[in-house]
Amino acid sequence: MVTIYDVPADALIEAVAARLEDRIDEPDWVEFTKTGAGKELPPEQDDFWYVRSASLLRKVAQNEPIGIERLATEYGSKKRGSNRYVVRPGEHESGSRKLIRASLQALEEEGLVTTAAGEGRRVSDEGEAFLSEVASEVLEDLDRPELERYA
Repeated sequence: MVTIYDVPADALIEAVAARLEDRIDEPDWVEFTKTGAGKELPPEQDDFWYVRSASLLRKVAQNEPIGIERLATEYGSKKRGSNRYVVRPGEHESGSRKLIRASLQALEEEGLVTTAAGEGRRVSDEGEAFLSEVASEVLEDLDRPELERYA
């Protein structure tokens, strides 16, 4: 059985994002929102919502139970002021909690993530099966000889 640890993260996230486009809906406000206080502009990717949701699903599966605060810290960046004037050292700014919360709620409605009271989010059994299925397909599609031992 192939798990999320057996395939490269970027290939897994792309495949999960492609599958999530059919399963979850993108909110209207996503194209206007920034990904955190350390950013000046919203992301330019057309499928940003699905890629971020896939990445969140993978992170929850790896670090469960995990809360929104910790996820916001992991998706944060350095805030250095504007692009024109860098006058002091950068400080870490958290990622957008609203974006993370909305994405996790969409995954929860789909049945891929569950809330553990007082602990954070966990991947449900259906979510685990979904990730394993996508990981096995990604492993079959990869043309990397060093990963053949996992098949």
